[in-house]
Amino acid sequence: MALFLIELGAIILALGILGRVASRLKFSPIPLYLLAGLAFGQGGLLPLATTEEFVETGAEIGVILLLLMLGLEYTASDLVRNLKTQYPSGIVDAVLNGLPGAIAALLLGWGPVAAVALAGVTWISSSGVIAKVLSDLGRLGNRETPVILSVLVLEDLAMAIYLPIVTALLAGIGWLEGGITLAIALGVISVVLFVALRYGRFISKLVASDNPETLLLMVLGLTLLVAGLAQQLQVSAAVGAFLVGIALSGEVGEATHTLLSPLRDLFAAVFFVFFGLHTDPASIPGVLLPALLLAFVTAGTKIATGYYAARRAGHTVAARWRAGGALVARGEFSIIIAGLAVSAGVEPRIGPFATAYVLILVVVGPLTARFVEPLARRLTDLVKRPAPSP
Repeated sequence: MALFLIELGAIILALGILGRVASRLKFSPIPLYLLAGLAFGQGGLLPLATTEEFVETGAEIGVILLLLMLGLEYTASDLVRNLKTQYPSGIVDAVLNGLPGAIAALLLGWGPVAAVALAGVTWISSSGVIAKVLSDLGRLGNRETPVILSVLVLEDLAMAIYLPIVTALLAGIGWLEGGITLAIALGVISVVLFVALRYGRFISKLVASDNPETLLLMVLGLTLLVAGLAQQLQVSAAVGAFLVGIALSGEVGEATHTLLSPLRDLFAAVFFVFFGLHTDPASIPGVLLPALLLAFVTAGTKIATGYYAARRAGHTVAARWRAGGALVARGEFSIIIAGLAVSAGVEPRIGPFATAYVLILVVVGPLTARFVEPLARRLTDLVKRPAPSP
């Protein structure tokens, strides 16, 4: 127990110091948290001995809290309106970002099943990373943020269809068993969405309390319960947490936001450390070049996706670039999909390849979110500037 406390204390203290450094530099702390994970992981400078399992659980709670807090920012009517108007953006997103992964796998000679898996790796953005970046940049209230959320929610909902299909392909199970799993996943999403939209105010009344401690326990317990049930039924836990956030409104939502913000920040930092922990630095050099090329291509296709989605919503050119830059980061789902492919024995290189790819885009994502719009503005100004007279 003493070693556990020493390791846990050292991790949290290191994160605090890195967060202070990032704040002084006016920069997102996420890349520094990832580097800390690499230092504490296997093959790193100070490998952990006892706390890895705790960090893994903390990372899952971090993603759930990030999505819960995002859900608190929006009403059920906002969600439905954006899903109805943004579904073409979801289709463009799947095509633009899934195809590069599939083509890369085929070019590397990994076969069609690995191509389906790598398409998922490159398609799905990281809701957790993007939620943290939007919060760090103070953009949760921006006009383009609902568009970004719509794309993320469409991706998470699409995962409910994609994951059973890819799992069936990897395991070689029959169409009947795969179809049953898919039907259960879609049914769970429909029920949770219906309850969140139709009975959200009753849920708010159920968990409401003047006692902060009671309110914290009620909201946290409900969120973890729904997220766990969703995951048990082959649905993203993040989707479950997001819909709980949507269901909570009014004073309950505001009080919950205040109570859970410090807890979210703590577990979100643990989530990024977990990423680094599962990466052996020695495995990266062998796959770095193809991963870099694919990251470069799919960063561009994600920016194009966000630009297209914000344009459809009628936002300004600046908002379109901000939406595109914010969507670049890949994360938790990409690692999960790659892990399924590795476990099935389809292609062993897909594991380190996906890890290197995700690490690159987790570091690049906060940078594109911050700098794509001002860079695009400067380039546009240069193009429009009249040529000097002879």
